[in-house]
Amino acid sequence: MTTTLKRGYDNFNECFEEFKSASELTKKEKAQKLISQIDILSKTREGLKHLYNKSLEIESAGFFADTAWHDPEKLAPVLVKGTLTAGSPTATYEIMSELRMLAHSKADTEPEISKEDAGAYLEEVLVHNLEFAFQELTEETRTIMNPQEVKRVYNLFSFLVKETGLQGIKDKLSEEIQLICEQRPVVTRKAREIIHMVSCKMELNPEDEADKQLLYYVHAVNSPTSLSRQHADPEGYAEALKQLNDLELLEEAEKLAAPMRATGLVTPFTSAMLLHLTEVQPDLIPKALLLNKRGQAEWSKHKELVIKLIGEVVSIDSFQCIYGLARVLEKSLLSRNAVKASLNNLRMISINSQVEKRILKCQTKPRKTVTAKQYLLAATLRVLGQPLGIGQGNNSTCQSARGISMWSQHSPAKLINMIITVAAQNNLILRFENIDLESNKLTKGLVDKLDYNLDAVSAVLVPHLDKIYNEMMRLASGRGEDPHKWVNPALYGHWIQIGFASAYSYLTNAIQDFKGFVRLFYAALHPEYNGGREIVYPNPLGIFVTSRAGAMIGFHAVSLLHVGKDDDGVMRAYFLNPNNEGRQDWGQGIKPSVYGHGEKHGVSSLPFQQFAARVYAFHFNSLETMAHLDSVPNEEIEKVEKLARGSWGKSYIWSELKKQW
Repeated sequence: MTTTLKRGYDNFNECFEEFKSASELTKKEKAQKLISQIDILSKTREGLKHLYNKSLEIESAGFFADTAWHDPEKLAPVLVKGTLTAGSPTATYEIMSELRMLAHSKADTEPEISKEDAGAYLEEVLVHNLEFAFQELTEETRTIMNPQEVKRVYNLFSFLVKETGLQGIKDKLSEEIQLICEQRPVVTRKAREIIHMVSCKMELNPEDEADKQLLYYVHAVNSPTSLSRQHADPEGYAEALKQLNDLELLEEAEKLAAPMRATGLVTPFTSAMLLHLTEVQPDLIPKALLLNKRGQAEWSKHKELVIKLIGEVVSIDSFQCIYGLARVLEKSLLSRNAVKASLNNLRMISINSQVEKRILKCQTKPRKTVTAKQYLLAATLRVLGQPLGIGQGNNSTCQSARGISMWSQHSPAKLINMIITVAAQNNLILRFENIDLESNKLTKGLVDKLDYNLDAVSAVLVPHLDKIYNEMMRLASGRGEDPHKWVNPALYGHWIQIGFASAYSYLTNAIQDFKGFVRLFYAALHPEYNGGREIVYPNPLGIFVTSRAGAMIGFHAVSLLHVGKDDDGVMRAYFLNPNNEGRQDWGQGIKPSVYGHGEKHGVSSLPFQQFAARVYAFHFNSLETMAHLDSVPNEEIEKVEKLARGSWGKSYIWSELKKQW
């Protein structure tokens, strides 16, 4: 052992002993000194090993008390990257937390968390942080971390990989990519980053079942066909296409399109194919998009416009919109005169210089060969084609993302015209109770600094929608009820029902008449108790988001899309969760599913009872619902209430005072 290393151990041990013996008054000060020593040791492999050996003792001494890392059952793997990139002391707590979880995964005792749960947690951490595990940072991470912090994090993940191994997470990686793709996100960065890491850093054996699935995704985004694998770049592939006869071209187009339709991920080679077909064989474009009969009919009616859009928007550097275009055709959107006219108007605008910066900022690697207008047109096609794949990024703007999704589904022309206005004017006006709210004249919204992990449509609209939403909430506050009662219909549109129920009292910070609330929810939306009525338009709901332990995390906005039975006969609620990831663990065995229970791409679902146990506000038709209240059985209501009280309900006072719904 070197003198320097021994001195480091001695300094750490001295600070740790001081921390353990500190009084409540001096505990915080001693924790800061201990953190500084952890920072030093975590920079070397030997130092990290020493911290690992001490991690459970450090945990028992109360190092994590009164921090976000206090309860290992509540830790969320998706949040690890954010804390590691934040620097000391946040990153220091995260590093020690990962080390203690590794120790728990190998320990025989289960004081805080089981070996199995700790191991599963670490596997997910590795899946969500492959850039650290493979030491290949994304540009975004590189810009926000200083070199010393990068060194510490690399050291941590090198240690974790050595202790746990990457081979064991191949199945989890394959499942992760599949479930991301099943949600058909508009922004495909996460799936592509995982696939890129797997492609560059893992040895994949075509004979191994787990590797075979990963290879499928690698080929889907890199080189889906044997011809594309023969060429290093799409330009060379484009030249090779010129040598194919008509039959060979047809077969190549179909082979290229199959993985795109199966995964929602597009490759630059598809751009080369479409651009080639517009010149030599336009009638093969439906085959290159694998359009269904409805899409083929739409192509036949609007062939000229589609060819123009491909020529203006699609390029080797702008290709993901091709999947969106296919979905736009299959939804027959171009046959809506208002949509067609609005798209043509969008093609003609000049983009405001400030908006142009926002558009380019949300591109992973903006290309000089692609203009901001091309990126915006491409994103518009993606949002129109994939309204359920819209996400809010790392922003507290679930209401804005929900709105863009709703308009894309039910008022696409309105959405396009909002895009045109903001793109050209960098301003937006919406009306609330006879008051015109102009975004540029309003103060900040909920977001101080926008995270640009967004599609270009969201990057354009959200800063303005966020400010207007915030002002609507301010104007509607102080009325003794949840402001969303008035804000949702004003913000989203006339299809939002006027009836509104909230179990949460803003005045008393309490839950009031929850039984009556649940009875109303079932009578309004459960087909077996509401006279068989189906949901026509998305219903904007407020939910309590909870941790894996069922603890209250916060409020969140979702849209209920459909209620119906799955293939197993279970009545389920199908909903849009705009937070980029429809799968979570909300505790009590409540885990929203995105696949396998009749979900459309981009939809999450839960058994109706479990979903009801997380809802605190919704809209309903007051004239029709009241007649069905008596049909809801008390035992069903009691089951929902038990789930609610055992989770987020612990954070509130409960009042049995009856409300007039």
